[in-house]
Amino acid sequence: MLCACHARGAELFVRGRAEQRGARSRWYSRPSWAVRLRADKEIELATLLVASAGGHLQELFDLYPRFDVVQDSDPTWVTFDTAQARSLLAGADVVYAPYPRPRDLAVTARHAWLARRVLAHGRFNYVISTGSSIAVPFLGGARLRGASCHYIESATRLTAPSLTGKIVARVPGISLYSQISTWAKPWHYSGTVFDGYEMTERARGPILKVAVATGSSESYGFRRLLEAALRAVPAGAEVTWQTGSTSVDGLPIEARPGIPSAQLAAEFAAADVVITHAGVGLSLLALSSGRCPVLVPRLAERGEHVDNHQREVAAELDRRGLAVACEAEDLTTDVLEHAASRSVARVASPPAFHLVERTRGL
Repeated sequence: MLCACHARGAELFVRGRAEQRGARSRWYSRPSWAVRLRADKEIELATLLVASAGGHLQELFDLYPRFDVVQDSDPTWVTFDTAQARSLLAGADVVYAPYPRPRDLAVTARHAWLARRVLAHGRFNYVISTGSSIAVPFLGGARLRGASCHYIESATRLTAPSLTGKIVARVPGISLYSQISTWAKPWHYSGTVFDGYEMTERARGPILKVAVATGSSESYGFRRLLEAALRAVPAGAEVTWQTGSTSVDGLPIEARPGIPSAQLAAEFAAADVVITHAGVGLSLLALSSGRCPVLVPRLAERGEHVDNHQREVAAELDRRGLAVACEAEDLTTDVLEHAASRSVARVASPPAFHLVERTRGL
């Protein structure tokens, strides 16, 4: 069953499961995002998962099987329409929201409208989000409707909550989780997304194939990473370049701005070494592909991100032995060979992520 939603000034492109069987798509004027909701979902078990694209989505995707009290095997997702989301959530129920620039108030208002419409289509028993700003209208609206709401701060935040975390922490009844054990109440610690991986050694060999990725950010390029990789990669090695929005003018590379998640994972798995920015999304993709990545953090002072949280992510994964942290100017062939001497495997039985109910009501 298809549902059609209409917005003032923004039209929706609606696809249902029938499209996957070759049925004709329905178009509503100019498409901006897509809504797909199942009418046959068991309402008492319905779960809504909300995350921005990139690391936020990858974290929620990895954590969802570990939630101990959620029984819905076919949740509805809300995210942005990116190559990563299309690949990662293929076959799932997905609501595509408009992509915002960092702290874009106009698009945030559109997210509030979308949240109201989505939540009106069914009673979701659980609404869970890993951020970022898209979490606010969905968790707030769902809490008003009596849903069990949970916000998991990104693993990038090791010292203090993000702006989104600070906002949702002020909404009564939303359960809050950090992925570091030292935060004080009301933040709970139920583990981290990285608990699902462990490092293993592997035999050293020549570096013949390399994968380099800057991520999917539409707001920030990362040319320093590409230039550093060009200097460090051994001569003659085959390189896959995923470049996002980074300008590649004058660089002797075959750039691919966007690569679907499944294809990029295959490139990572086939590479002798992976070099990527220190975003959680690409870090997790490298780990799940069995690689110990070289993580090069973006820096706010270079105009590469809003802050320097990627340094914290790189340091934490390096401490766990799951990655090699390296500043762009320090990237050398020796660093690549060190990372290539390690593999990463999934933990056979990762610990459950316990969801708790916050007792303070509205």
